[in-house]
Amino acid sequence: MTRDLIVFGEDWGGLPSSTQHLIRRLQHQRKVVWVNSIGLRRPQLHWRDIKRAFCKLTARRSPNPNQPQPESTPRIVHPRTLPAPRSALERRLARELLQRQLAPVLHQERLHRPILWTSLPTAVDMAGCLGESALVYYCGDDFNALAGVDHDTVSQREQELVQRADLILAASENLAARFPSARTQLLPHGVDYHSFASPAPRAPDLPNDGRPIAGFYGSLSQWIDIELLQQTASALPHWHFVFVGQPVVDISALQRLENVTFLGPRPHGELPSYSQHWQASLLPFRDNAQIRACNPLKLLEYMAAGRPIVSTRFPALSAYPGAVSVVDGVDDMVAALQRAASTTTLDSQQQLASQHDWDRRADQLEQWLESL
Repeated sequence: MTRDLIVFGEDWGGLPSSTQHLIRRLQHQRKVVWVNSIGLRRPQLHWRDIKRAFCKLTARRSPNPNQPQPESTPRIVHPRTLPAPRSALERRLARELLQRQLAPVLHQERLHRPILWTSLPTAVDMAGCLGESALVYYCGDDFNALAGVDHDTVSQREQELVQRADLILAASENLAARFPSARTQLLPHGVDYHSFASPAPRAPDLPNDGRPIAGFYGSLSQWIDIELLQQTASALPHWHFVFVGQPVVDISALQRLENVTFLGPRPHGELPSYSQHWQASLLPFRDNAQIRACNPLKLLEYMAAGRPIVSTRFPALSAYPGAVSVVDGVDDMVAALQRAASTTTLDSQQQLASQHDWDRRADQLEQWLESL
């Protein structure tokens, strides 16, 4: 009989992470209890953290078991606990708070020999407390290089988690190399191929002034090379540069340019209406530890959309030779975009992306979980 899952991940919903893509497929054969984010740092006294804390404190602890839930939604728990506890006392208190909240849910669900899956190192204190039969650590990021994280605390918890985990899943070769090879499997990100390759109508707010469009979607964070983008957009006034996502860094240098448009965040299901209809997809990353360890979800989504991809250099691109125009500066990016302006849909690129569908990733994952 297939074992059930207790999953510690980010907050369910919004832009889906790799963990959510995988769990949506795994839950067809097993029960899943999903615990929303328990945090990777202590909250601070600024508006974003205050708003997030309020939402968590006022959220239901879990859905009403008598109220039907969407088929694609697991049983969700909204935890009330201490984020990223440091001292032994704080850790014990946080563990006890979570145990009290999870105990009735796990009793109601009657899980069969559950596997404890965590994508967050801070959940290591729950190992051995929930009656699990095995412990899986899914590592999708270099937490030591991730912005907005209590690095010392998270690094210590990750070391403990690696020691205790029965199976470690790493999203990139860079990450996999850090863990014991005997218990580690490489599980690169996949793609919801049908959603991104099936023709989608053009988004009504996508600029349509006759200029070719270079587009990007995702968070405009510390790993985005704003200076490179500003210089490239200035050199190509006959191009339009469109950004779909939430800016969390200073973008004033780009906002001053007439040919740059910021559209704000959009639901994940609407992204093909943008990426299929611009002339080039951008991956303008800085060269830092986080990017060297990353395997960005949007890379395969861009490929499935079939538009040329222009990217700065990072290791994960080596898995897709010839599929991406790799640039090393402004001149390279300008030249790559000019070539992309006359390029039609790239069928070979889409065919390559189809080999990495999330369904294939989930099938491989099923084999590893059953062998634990």
